Amino acid sequence: MLSVGTLVLAWELYARISSISPTTLPAPSRVLAQAIQQRQALFDNTVPTISATLAGFACSLAVAFILSVLIDFFKPLRRALFPVFIISQTLPLVAIAPLVVLWFGFGLTPKIMLVALVTFFPMLVALVQGYDSTDRDISALLSSMGASRMRIFLLARLPSSLPYFFAGLRISITYAVVGAIFAEYAGAAKGLGIYMLNAKNNFRPDLVLAAVLISALLTLALFAATVLIQRAAMPWERLEAARKS
Repeated sequence: MLSVGTLVLAWELYARISSISPTTLPAPSRVLAQAIQQRQALFDNTVPTISATLAGFACSLAVAFILSVLIDFFKPLRRALFPVFIISQTLPLVAIAPLVVLWFGFGLTPKIMLVALVTFFPMLVALVQGYDSTDRDISALLSSMGASRMRIFLLARLPSSLPYFFAGLRISITYAVVGAIFAEYAGAAKGLGIYMLNAKNNFRPDLVLAAVLISALLTLALFAATVLIQRAAMPWERLEAARKS
């Protein structure tokens, strides 16, 4: 936080002391003032963005989990599907977004698809890696006691994957808002992406940065939510940390 505060202070001082035009580089105080003044417009455009972000991320989470389970139970699927998934992550979102909007219209569907596209892969890789990290002795013990493969998965492999999963979740959630905004840039009636585009076309960098501030706060809030969910889902981590301290 100290480094961020220092950077903002330096930005404010430079914008005030130098002769740079506010239409080129507005001061942080001006950006904040415009964000407060335009709060209703920003709120109206934030709601569609957060709706697309949450819906797309929920679909991404479901797809990543289902695919990870299938890959864990049927090993040949990893060799068959992973190259396709890797290729999907190399596709530039700027080029894909207009096509998805063209194919599926200007509604919520293309935004959900684009958010899912940019967020599911880190979670998928994290889950698969987490399953593979399971202690073989635990799996062997459960198997010797007559546990089925599904029961071994639920009792050993799935819990072992949780730290990996939440690491992938934190990575993915930082891309979710960006994916939704890119989708709105390609075509939407409302959203932070459209708001930024209109502000840019009107030569209002202060409004562009106000929308960027909102998107950054959304990302931070979602990241914090994943941390809280991890603490609730893995209480033993806190106990272990307390024991070590």
